[in-house]
Amino acid sequence: MAEHLYGPKNGLIIWLDNVQCSGSERSVSVCKSRGWGNSDCTHDEDAGVICKDERLPGYVDSNVIENKVEEVRLRPVFTIATKRMPVTEGVVEVKNKDGWAQICDNGWTPKNSRVVCGMMGFPHEKKVNKNFYKLYAERQKNHFLVHSVACLGTEVHLAACPLEFNYGNATESCPGGMPAVVSCVPGPLYAQSTAMRKKLKMQSTVRLKGGAKYGEGRVEVLKGSEWGTICDDRWNLLSASVVCRELGFGSAKEALTGARMGQGLGPIYMNEVQCTGHERSLWNCRYKNITAEDCKHTEDASLRCNVPYMGYEKTVRILGGRSRYEGRVEVLRTETNETLRWGLICGEGWGTEEAMVVCRQLGLGYANHGLQETWYWDSSNVTEMVMSGVKCTGDEMSLSQCQHHRTVNCQKAAARFSAGVICSETASDLVLNAPLVQQTTYIEDRPLHMLYCAAEEDCLSKSAAKANWPYGHRRLLRFSSQIHNIGRADFRPKAGRHSWVWHACHGHYHSMDIFTHYDLMSANGTKVAEGHKASFCLEDTDCDEGVSKRYECANFGEQGITVGCWDLYRHDIDCQWIDITDVKPGNYILQVVINPNYEVAESDFTNNAMKCNCKYDGHRIWVHNCHIGDAFSEEAEKKFEKYPGQLNNQIS
Repeated sequence: MAEHLYGPKNGLIIWLDNVQCSGSERSVSVCKSRGWGNSDCTHDEDAGVICKDERLPGYVDSNVIENKVEEVRLRPVFTIATKRMPVTEGVVEVKNKDGWAQICDNGWTPKNSRVVCGMMGFPHEKKVNKNFYKLYAERQKNHFLVHSVACLGTEVHLAACPLEFNYGNATESCPGGMPAVVSCVPGPLYAQSTAMRKKLKMQSTVRLKGGAKYGEGRVEVLKGSEWGTICDDRWNLLSASVVCRELGFGSAKEALTGARMGQGLGPIYMNEVQCTGHERSLWNCRYKNITAEDCKHTEDASLRCNVPYMGYEKTVRILGGRSRYEGRVEVLRTETNETLRWGLICGEGWGTEEAMVVCRQLGLGYANHGLQETWYWDSSNVTEMVMSGVKCTGDEMSLSQCQHHRTVNCQKAAARFSAGVICSETASDLVLNAPLVQQTTYIEDRPLHMLYCAAEEDCLSKSAAKANWPYGHRRLLRFSSQIHNIGRADFRPKAGRHSWVWHACHGHYHSMDIFTHYDLMSANGTKVAEGHKASFCLEDTDCDEGVSKRYECANFGEQGITVGCWDLYRHDIDCQWIDITDVKPGNYILQVVINPNYEVAESDFTNNAMKCNCKYDGHRIWVHNCHIGDAFSEEAEKKFEKYPGQLNNQIS
């Protein structure tokens, strides 16, 4: 091959020189040469090859995933099984260039079944009653592409197992046998029975965070009562598959490194995780404990699992947008006479959580916006509303699992007022620095004559209106709030700058009505005092190393928080407080919620709330045990609610 044909690879090491092969070697590494790294070449002499686009006749290599097995499926053979989702049992079929074919079941083992079930999105296999299928097999003309499979049970794809293919007359190459049949046990999420679904709610020591779909996300593990992440050193498909199966999914489709699903918070518990693939839990695998220098959250491990096919994307569609990621939502409804028709969803009450479900159902990532009017997307001849009052939590797999009216009740029934969505492959994720709140909390008695601007912006409690202005003072609970964007997209206000509101008193633009809520609550959750923060000046105060600031709101600049940056509202800024003038001494819970109305899309809303225990004696305040809403185990969180102010020896 002529030198330099594909361009020199400057910057790469030249590993081999004077390579001499006989042609029979399995790898270029075993050919004669000057030795690894021993070369007198320059990159102008880089070698290249052009391979023929077909293999030599008789070429066999069981570890190469070739076109001989492109796809694998379970084909149900009984009428009742074909109507149920997911398909958990059936004849194993493999696809090659000639179509679908069967596998001979002679010598078929549970390990083979485990691999097939893992590919189909199921954690376990179970024994099949072969007698049911023998009669069926005798009636069928089978085409056996594969006559022997020998999986270890840890492979993530059947093509990675040693396979022996048939050549010649494949229909008669399974003497005394029949097509391989596999039966799988679905995970709790996909089980038909409610008892199995309840199992899902049992306390797990591993979870996935920040993913758009079920079965994907950053891997987090529970140690003691606090959740933490794992480092991506040596992270691979074997270890990822242990997590996937533990959570009730199949084997892993991808093992992702470099915080591809966003960075986590808090401790990093594990490094260099090495699983064999047979472990029941990630904690049973070999791993190293983290030392201070080992790992940062930029190296958080994540994954994507194989999940069962449910056909959810067939019952909803979005049309009329500028791209496939946006449009008016249409749902497929079954009429009383069993006919199917598409219809619109009433836009009233439609928001981010509902849009999240649609985007997930269609495999389009995260919800950017849920729209209540779609007159600019009139692309379909569908005009009738068939669904109204839709209310989702945001966790559902499909719209059919959300609450909605039994009969359509829509005040604005014209097609222009139907629901729409804008989806996005990435999303922001805001989270508050909880330790900073704990370190900076204090009480200030602030004179009323210094609070005119704050009163104008509604940052004081209602009783302030009856005060004897400008005499007297208000008692304020003050603290700093540092809000990080640890997601994969910048946090931008929903409203365009044309609709931002100028506040002359403080001299800034408000880009969001409410950016954060501050609440002081009693032990039983009753609100005793509140504050709120419009986004005075949403900007990058500072960033992680290597990340540049992009948002600065001075001079009517762009507002937002860049990925890897944070916005700091210091404790001494106006409205960065709760007015506790009317609060009696006692034990309380301080709660801060970012983006409380879900006005802007995020990949994870469970980490938007922060809580602290609070003890107020009428003169001083103690704040402790501050943490993000999803940082602790469920047990620890329940105790926190039950015994405010009693968990820490700082309180007498």
